[in-house]
Amino acid sequence: MFKNILLASHGTAGALAAENKALALCAKGGKIHHLFVVPSFWQGMTGDDWLNNGTTRDHFRRYLEHALGNEVDNHCERVSNNTARHKLQYSKEILLGEPSSALVDASNKKRFDLIVMGSRRPSGEKGLRSRMLSKDLVHRIQLPLLIVPHPLFTHDVQSA
Repeated sequence: MFKNILLASHGTAGALAAENKALALCAKGGKIHHLFVVPSFWQGMTGDDWLNNGTTRDHFRRYLEHALGNEVDNHCERVSNNTARHKLQYSKEILLGEPSSALVDASNKKRFDLIVMGSRRPSGEKGLRSRMLSKDLVHRIQLPLLIVPHPLFTHDVQSA
């Protein structure tokens, strides 16, 4: 069992599998630090090609930031509730940036026993491919890293 886990999770099916594994591996009274990284490309999602004036672009940007913020907040609240149900401590860190760099930086800031993250999404599955898991990431991480298989790889669809 691990007392202090860094969980990289953003709400996809693979990330949910990682959350379940982190909850199962965390020692009673332990802590899960939840890292949620919003990829930096969202900053450029103002649709400049079709939003042809500043007012419309700003309105759309605020709408997008609000919608994304609500999604992040809902996800973090769900993870927080799951850790509370397991009698674990919870902290979170929400960053805008490059996911793999953010994970390396977060893993170096505090003392963790284990990093837990989901594996890549199976081909054919809809959704963004964050490409967090790379050879560069694996070489830069200085802690044990557990990559939890996507549920479609394991046929494991249980929830926490």
